[in-house]
Amino acid sequence: MKHLEDNLSQKTNISICFTQSQLEVFQLQAQIDSSTLLEEGRILYQTGRFAEAAELWQKAAQYYEEKSDSINQSLSLSYISLAYQELGEWQNAQTAITQSLSLITNNQQPITKNKLIFAQILNTQASLQLATGKAETALNTWKQAEKIYSEAGDETGILGSQINQAQALQTLGFYRRAQIILEEINKKLLTAPDSLLKVTGLRSLGVALQVVGDLEKSKAVLEKSLAIAQELDSSIDTSEILFSLGNTANALKKYEYGISLYQKAVEKATNPIVKIESQLNYLSLLVEIEHWRTVWLLLPQIQFQITTLLPSRAAVYAQVNLANITIDMRNTPSLRNSSLPIPNIKDISELLNRAIQQAKTIQDTRAESYAVGELGFLYEQTKEWEKAQKLTQEALNLAQSINADNISYRWQWQMGRILKHQGNLTGAVNVYTEAVKTLKSLRSDLVAINTDVQFSFRDSVEPVYRELVSLLLGANPSQANLEQARSAIESLQLAELDNFFREACLEGKSKSIEQVDSNAAVIYPIILPDRLGVILSLPGKPLVYYQTQLPQTEVDKILDQMLQSMNPAFSNKQRLRISQQIYDWLIKPVETKLTQSEIKTLVFVLDGGFRSLPMAALHDGKQYLVEKYSVAISQGLQLLEPRSLNRKHLKVLTGGITEARQGFSALPGVEVELKQIGTKVNSELLLNQDFTNKTLADQIKSVAFPIVHLATHGQFSSKAEETFLLTWNDRINVKDLDQILRTTDKSDREPIELLVLSACQTAVGDRRATLGLAGVAVRSGARSTLATLWSVRDQSTAELMTEFYRELSQTEVSKAEALRQSQLILLKQSKYQHPFFWAPFVLVGNWL
Repeated sequence: MKHLEDNLSQKTNISICFTQSQLEVFQLQAQIDSSTLLEEGRILYQTGRFAEAAELWQKAAQYYEEKSDSINQSLSLSYISLAYQELGEWQNAQTAITQSLSLITNNQQPITKNKLIFAQILNTQASLQLATGKAETALNTWKQAEKIYSEAGDETGILGSQINQAQALQTLGFYRRAQIILEEINKKLLTAPDSLLKVTGLRSLGVALQVVGDLEKSKAVLEKSLAIAQELDSSIDTSEILFSLGNTANALKKYEYGISLYQKAVEKATNPIVKIESQLNYLSLLVEIEHWRTVWLLLPQIQFQITTLLPSRAAVYAQVNLANITIDMRNTPSLRNSSLPIPNIKDISELLNRAIQQAKTIQDTRAESYAVGELGFLYEQTKEWEKAQKLTQEALNLAQSINADNISYRWQWQMGRILKHQGNLTGAVNVYTEAVKTLKSLRSDLVAINTDVQFSFRDSVEPVYRELVSLLLGANPSQANLEQARSAIESLQLAELDNFFREACLEGKSKSIEQVDSNAAVIYPIILPDRLGVILSLPGKPLVYYQTQLPQTEVDKILDQMLQSMNPAFSNKQRLRISQQIYDWLIKPVETKLTQSEIKTLVFVLDGGFRSLPMAALHDGKQYLVEKYSVAISQGLQLLEPRSLNRKHLKVLTGGITEARQGFSALPGVEVELKQIGTKVNSELLLNQDFTNKTLADQIKSVAFPIVHLATHGQFSSKAEETFLLTWNDRINVKDLDQILRTTDKSDREPIELLVLSACQTAVGDRRATLGLAGVAVRSGARSTLATLWSVRDQSTAELMTEFYRELSQTEVSKAEALRQSQLILLKQSKYQHPFFWAPFVLVGNWL
């Protein structure tokens, strides 16, 4: 289990160009007098000894004040602010930068004579603004710095400011705007003459692209940077680029390539920190792919080299990272079952205690928190609960003292686990609740980061929610606990979608089912490690909880079997048995309550493997669920906007492709489907060459269509970049869907009521692919989305869709009921009785 910033030696900072710009000014000063306090502080800062650097720069600022040199005093204060930012001393950092700006703006010399220094100070101010949650202000400050760098003709400064603007935009949730900036930087750099500046810029860009998840582009940019560095024979740049490129290869799961890159980085490294970081990442990769004999050849080398590092943040992080890797080794079954040795607890403890002492020596609270917390984690592993609790609380206090929420939540989570193991369930719930609150405050910081590089949502965030829910749903949970558990599960659904988009783009609002539909019930299946819990929400009634004692592995196995059974080649007897088993988990315990409450619609907020299953196909031994209830899927009531479809002005924009395009097969039944829809409702048709991104957007902007029906290839994936719809000449990526389907140019226009996708499917072999379906439903801006879990036959699809629109146009039934009736039409026909034909159609969102 990872408790650090997922491999600290792998951690990169998008502000690396900003740091390069700092060094430009540092070097300018060094040329004037290499023995100055500024230069000595610079060396300490670069080696991670921030408190000592701050102390020297304080002396420099005092010296320049005595000499009435306000320019250099201002520069010294901006450096002090940088050091305090690294140390998490935000108030001191703010005081220093405020004084710095005051001095330089009030200086009698025109600022134009000191442009580079002024721009540098603005960069420092912006980094502080971003770190303290003022992303929009930071964005504007970096724009101001870029303008000054432009006036001074400083290409490095311009580049750094632009990359930092992209970082601020990601934090604000403007992912596409950030991407545009990064792409423009890439174009400029690739056409610029080869130089060390270009090497630095490309590497910085490659790291930025890596962090935001554009891994293939990151790889290409870093390889270009490497080629130029090698051509210019720049050994320092070469080793750092190889290290970054190794990280990207690792994220792409190109392990052999990553191994070779880390090995080359070690060979080329002239900086001991770069060398040890490369070796640590190499070691971590070897552990991940379980190359144990190579691990034991490399491990002693790293252990020795770490002891030779002088105290610094990087040295502390290296030791903590090594401890984390060796703890992982101890927990890996294949090593424990081999004849090879297992890392010794005493050695790991000594390593972490040395890291703690070094962090104290350099007065680095952040690094100390990591080291102390990791030692607490070690004692958690050895079940020494008192030591684990004491150290975890100490690490949490250190993190909170510098407002480092991204560290705090990890120690809150760790403390929750420790208290749970000690039997203090009330204390555990309280601290888990605080961890979830901390995570909510970190949404924009966490979700914009690529999950494969720095931050694993499934390893580092999702378990916090699930473990809290598991505690809340203990023996005889109270109504308060059930309410909190339901809220946590809905919040997890939002967090998953935020992470899918890598944007904090969703804001939920608490609603009860009676506010939405008095004839609907909401069912929350929750997969926990030792059981399947279910919460039922009925209008005007207390929440109901019931559970099945079954390990998660067994639940997942049965869910997989049901999905496989949807293939017509599967035995009907087995399919019905599996389907009835899942019905017994979710519906049977509350059949009477549903009947008594006169429920007509069942709304499922699905979890895990349930998302890939058609709930309508559950069977009670006599009939399918769809024969008794309308069925809908929701990401939670927090995202729901209660509103019924207006039948008076029902108009449908239909679009689709019949011919083979872009490597996808032909869909000959699409034309029949769309033309039959036109016989039931007023519609506008875009077919083949007429169905492009532009024509679709133009039609939606020109006419108010409550319904948009797209019969085209598409794919739902757990990755946003692999979730798309096909048009004649292009693809519509899920992240761009809102640009086409939302009519933002007319504020009085209502959102699309219903988006229908009749030929899309979930990505094969992707267990979380239905995140893509949920993502499309959210990103489209439509109140509801009707889509398919798998590709179905043209003829049956055309028939179901025709019946669906007939129901919508002729009656006042809900969208969910219209879908139900159209599914029943197919079910009653012998050739379409199998759920394969009618069950994959699911309604997501507003079912009214």
